[in-house]
Amino acid sequence: MIEKREFYIGGRWVSPATPNDLPVIDPSTEEPCAVISLGSEADTNAAVAAAKEAFPSWAFTAPAKRREYVEKILANYEARQEELARAISLEMGAPIDFARNSQAPCLPWHLKNFLTAFDSFEFLRPLGPHAPNDRIALEPVGVVGLITPWNWPMNQVTLKVIPALLAGCTMVLKPSELAPLSSLLFAEFVHDAGVPPGVFNLVNGDGPGVGSQLSGHKDVDMISFTGSTRAGAAITKNAADTFKRVCLELGGKGANLVFADADEKAVKRGVMHCFNNSGQSCNAPTRMLVERPIYDQAVEIAREVAENRKVASAHEPGNHIGPVVSEAQYNKIQGLIEKGIAEGARLVAGGLGRPEGLNRGYFVRPTVFADVTNEMTIAREEVFGPVLSIIPFDTEEEAVAIANDTIYGLTNYVQSQDGERRNRLARRLRSGMVEMNGQSRAAGSPFGGVKASGRAREGGHWGIEEFLDVKAISGWAAE
Repeated sequence: MIEKREFYIGGRWVSPATPNDLPVIDPSTEEPCAVISLGSEADTNAAVAAAKEAFPSWAFTAPAKRREYVEKILANYEARQEELARAISLEMGAPIDFARNSQAPCLPWHLKNFLTAFDSFEFLRPLGPHAPNDRIALEPVGVVGLITPWNWPMNQVTLKVIPALLAGCTMVLKPSELAPLSSLLFAEFVHDAGVPPGVFNLVNGDGPGVGSQLSGHKDVDMISFTGSTRAGAAITKNAADTFKRVCLELGGKGANLVFADADEKAVKRGVMHCFNNSGQSCNAPTRMLVERPIYDQAVEIAREVAENRKVASAHEPGNHIGPVVSEAQYNKIQGLIEKGIAEGARLVAGGLGRPEGLNRGYFVRPTVFADVTNEMTIAREEVFGPVLSIIPFDTEEEAVAIANDTIYGLTNYVQSQDGERRNRLARRLRSGMVEMNGQSRAAGSPFGGVKASGRAREGGHWGIEEFLDVKAISGWAAE
């Protein structure tokens, strides 16, 4: 049993003010694998106070010096990346090879992209040639509370902590209590990098506890949150009285528009993407909209992919789907599959219960529904599991209308060989991101959405700007 009860506050590991043990459950076995402590208001206050005390000095640390600390964090990751992959696999059920190849490497990928953006970043810039004595200064927001999820733990920690450090902010991180082990290891990377005491702090806790204490704290200047839309709304309301900046990266219900002229791998690619990370990604293409001439063929391909997708323990090597993160998540997914059947969607593959041969662990059968309408619950709610809904369409206009008929607006997808159509759809789809023909967004491209998906922008220049305030200055003396 791993014991990780301490918090990282003011540059050292400290015991909780009041012991409050919480087991961390291995989703492959349903057995406790570690124990942490949930923080109290006293712990939150201590962490915020440490960040507040460190801010004046850190904010005016030379940018080059802040960069050095971040480079040292990267070096510590590279020395301990296998530990990080194993922690992620254990805590949230990512198959170990997937944790090694996709989950843990989020840290160096985003960190290096931030450094590239940082090297061309102007913290003090002219307003324009019409105003030679005006300057625009970009200055750190202050003390920031960072609340991260369990599904891509190191992805989100890196997307928040690294730009906050580079911007000159101090911070308190509250990782998900379901998947805290990788974040505790990340705190060791920060400590071993020599980041000054109080700049980075970590307190474990749940949303109603440490999460709400941070979002309502008078000395926290900004909250950056990734998680459910429901929790994002609660955070926004709780933060209102203290006028802090609130940056939200929330849920999604991505539409994948597959036209008759799509390449032959488009449907398989879309199904595999939906099932990636056991379907636990906010940007998953969970609604596949298929043009009528190839609809039956697409349904058959989806069925074959789902039935051939192996599900197994996160501890086994290989290319397979692991469990979902928790019993609550498993039960939620089962309820939505049941709802899909009850509302008349045609079950093509998968369905209720665990896959054959797995009677323990939070394993979900890769599931495909066909003949879904956009009014059905499975087309409207974020399932956050390996469940795909296939919807037919006849015209481009109908496809756009279906895709945009959702409260969410994170990522949409287009599969077509018609370049003009792709460009047209990229502008008409209401989402923060559009990916086409299987081409991923490039390094430094911002991640974020619109509507109930939140309006944060994480990554690259935009990710650093999230943690900066704009100051307009006149009368600047010529140098």
